Amino acid sequence: MKGLKIFVIALVILIAICISAFLIVGNYFYNFALSSKTSKKEVLESNEAEDTNESINSIEVQNINKWFEENKKDIYINTYDNLKLHAYEFNNKTISDIWVIVIHGYAGNGKQMSNYTKQFYDMGYNVLTVDLRGAGQSEGSYIGMGWHDRLDIIEWINNIIEKNENSKIVLFGVSMGAATTMMTTGENLPSNVKVAIEDCGYTSVWDEFKVQLNKMFHLPTFPALNAAEFITTIRAGYNFKEASSVEQVKKSNTPTLFIHGNKDEFVPFWMLDEVYNVANCKKEKLIIEGAEHAESSSVNPELYWGTIKEFIKENI
Repeated sequence: MKGLKIFVIALVILIAICISAFLIVGNYFYNFALSSKTSKKEVLESNEAEDTNESINSIEVQNINKWFEENKKDIYINTYDNLKLHAYEFNNKTISDIWVIVIHGYAGNGKQMSNYTKQFYDMGYNVLTVDLRGAGQSEGSYIGMGWHDRLDIIEWINNIIEKNENSKIVLFGVSMGAATTMMTTGENLPSNVKVAIEDCGYTSVWDEFKVQLNKMFHLPTFPALNAAEFITTIRAGYNFKEASSVEQVKKSNTPTLFIHGNKDEFVPFWMLDEVYNVANCKKEKLIIEGAEHAESSSVNPELYWGTIKEFIKENI
């Protein structure tokens, strides 16, 4: 009897230690990857992920940033969960009903998309460049990885339609912004949304974090990723598997251009076919040879922007 009591106590202690370790690991990875209050420099540097404007020469960057500051208009919306989100609005001098919503990547912000913003503006389109929740001037304690962001983008879509009921809307995103774009297209969108363009988006948050967990920490999926997912469900209200671009594009009716560099290792190139093959919409694929993560527009700008321009023209 005494031996059984000791065994039970030891078992309870062991379970308590395991649970504590599970929670500690989960919180560590949540703070490391998803808390908007902690630096993501280590993540970006370990993957050689770059600012989307870095590949342009410095003088051109300065000119684009100057243009951005001189032409932007700050606007705000409130979300379903009472966050105040920010975006930069660029009303084109040409008379156009076409709006492009530009969506930044992981640990980024709207200003880092100034090059893409100006490219679309120079095509004659109006542009709305957003700060996703937890980024830039937007409120939020966590990075949404596209999942809750998809609902925020719908709010921005409605914001544009309220101002112009005849608007024709293009969704454009890079990396996490691309995943956000794909996840948004799986929702019941207004008919004003005509086109989606995703550049190097991931299949799901689970898949992307699995890749990074192995690459950065050389750890197996269990139990680290499961712990992080558990904590994310509690602290941010979503789990990694439900945040799936694959499942969302299966439901999409929005014509979508899928772009990926074949040297991408941050969001592995194999993910392109995973999302493209299941997409239940009019679709086109563009592979940029030699491009690493988020570098497609700079590696072959003529092919990149020429394809985008044609795809929009064909589907607007």
